[in-house]
Amino acid sequence: MNELYKSILQEIESDLKNAPEAKRQCLQYICDTLKEKIEDYDWVGFYLVSEKIPELLELGPFNGAPTDHTEIPFGKGVCGQVASKKKTMIIQDVRQEENYLACSIDVKSEIVVPIIKEGKFVGEIDIDSHKKSPFGEDDETFLQEIGKILIKEDCI
Repeated sequence: MNELYKSILQEIESDLKNAPEAKRQCLQYICDTLKEKIEDYDWVGFYLVSEKIPELLELGPFNGAPTDHTEIPFGKGVCGQVASKKKTMIIQDVRQEENYLACSIDVKSEIVVPIIKEGKFVGEIDIDSHKKSPFGEDDETFLQEIGKILIKEDCI
């Protein structure tokens, strides 16, 4: 994992342990931090499993342009596929993805990483970029670590 990602992880862990305001609003804090610090992260958000309707994702905190996709059924679009399969998806060119839900004409690529708590899918981190092919293994590992921190700090 690159040095920028390592330093951001350390900062997030420290802030969530030592800053009550970061802990209280940890999902929004993560969105704001990632969007501010990582150039290619143009939209950062969380989709969480609905407490009322099984197999439905609900939009949680995010930072970026507003989206009409506030609810996504499992299996629909990239986010819904990740919810169904519980596996990360990296889409380097969204125009090539048949089951893609367009949020903005500016989005060129997307990475969605599941968050698994005690063996159960609870939500996901969704990142959109206005560039083609910006995501790689470092991004996947980094976002998986973010998910682990959120679980460890009981934010999700």
